[in-house]
Amino acid sequence: MKLLRMPHLASGLLLMISTILLGCTDSNTGTPKLQTGAAQTEAWLPLLKDKRVGLVVNQTSRVGEQHLVDLLLANQVKVQRIFAPEHGFRGDHDAGAKVDSGKDSKTGIELYSIYGKTRKPEPEAMADLDVVVFDIQDVGVRFYTYISSMHYMMEAAAEAGIPFVVLDRPNPNGDYVDGPVLEPEFASFVGMHPIPLVHGMTVGELAQMIVGESWLETDRFLDLKVIPVAGYQRDMTYKLPVKPSPNLPNYTAVRHYPSLGFFEPTVVSIGRGTDFPFQVIGHDSIYLTEGEAFSFTPRSIPGASTHPKFEDTQIKGMDLRDKPAQGLNLSYLLAWYQAFARQQQPFFTSQSFFDKLAGTDKLRKAMVAGETEAQIRASWQADLEAFVKARQPYLLYP
Repeated sequence: MKLLRMPHLASGLLLMISTILLGCTDSNTGTPKLQTGAAQTEAWLPLLKDKRVGLVVNQTSRVGEQHLVDLLLANQVKVQRIFAPEHGFRGDHDAGAKVDSGKDSKTGIELYSIYGKTRKPEPEAMADLDVVVFDIQDVGVRFYTYISSMHYMMEAAAEAGIPFVVLDRPNPNGDYVDGPVLEPEFASFVGMHPIPLVHGMTVGELAQMIVGESWLETDRFLDLKVIPVAGYQRDMTYKLPVKPSPNLPNYTAVRHYPSLGFFEPTVVSIGRGTDFPFQVIGHDSIYLTEGEAFSFTPRSIPGASTHPKFEDTQIKGMDLRDKPAQGLNLSYLLAWYQAFARQQQPFFTSQSFFDKLAGTDKLRKAMVAGETEAQIRASWQADLEAFVKARQPYLLYP
């Protein structure tokens, strides 16, 4: 299936890239400007003419200061339905909080939750659509659930026989590939694909790989169109103009997220319930620094962290806000685990959820066995090399 589809897919995308880049150069330097897929309206608005459109969007789906929904309505595009992922259409729901269906208070457009009882839309939610558009800012980490929502929407679109259009955006963690590759028995909504924890791909590239590698659980063909980012290279520093979720408020948090996400199913806080989540690490009785350690007090922040670990309790730990994140850092996880092990105190609150985040139980077992960071990293190198080779046909950017 992959070999039959890819030549057509790749040639169409190359033509699309060439067309887009021609119109997006800086008039002074002649070099391409960085423009998201959504910003290149001339490349995708014609695809929606006289169509009933389903949107997979949230608060990051913007063209300049204008939300994509408002842009479409201003261009007389019929927005039939908005599919709301984790954190909701407006990005104001806690992590893991159920998103309800209903109507958007501003536009009156129907909101259909794909983060609650339903993760994949029922056929009737697709029956009155002619096309689905996906435009959400991702952060390039396997357990960040927007790519899982994209997968299910791609399946639903294929089964409904309608095109799926991805308006691509840069990956702020796109400059490296690292971490364990997911093993099939650990697949879940926080990891559906056999890709590394940090895969280095944009959502558009990943969508191509999902189709090309036949990861969709359907025999139906998906008409996939990707509008690439113009002027983008994956090693660029890209600071998100809108926070992608309530607990990733800035570039520092986004860059530390792959490393600190491992702490979620542990007794250790990574700053939820503060103004600097995913930028600190702390506990109320066990911590790594000596003397006057950095301290912070998590509090309830509705819409971001209603009941964080150590709510209203001062805890001590590490402040990473001024520490640049250069890739996946296992030293934090290993050091904190070892501190708890030395005092024979429990570290994991859910071993099974930790394994789902890691995509394997080998990481946890290696930690328990006392393996070094170098030994752990060596264990996944062969899988990383195979993935980097496998993803090559689907890449759009140097």
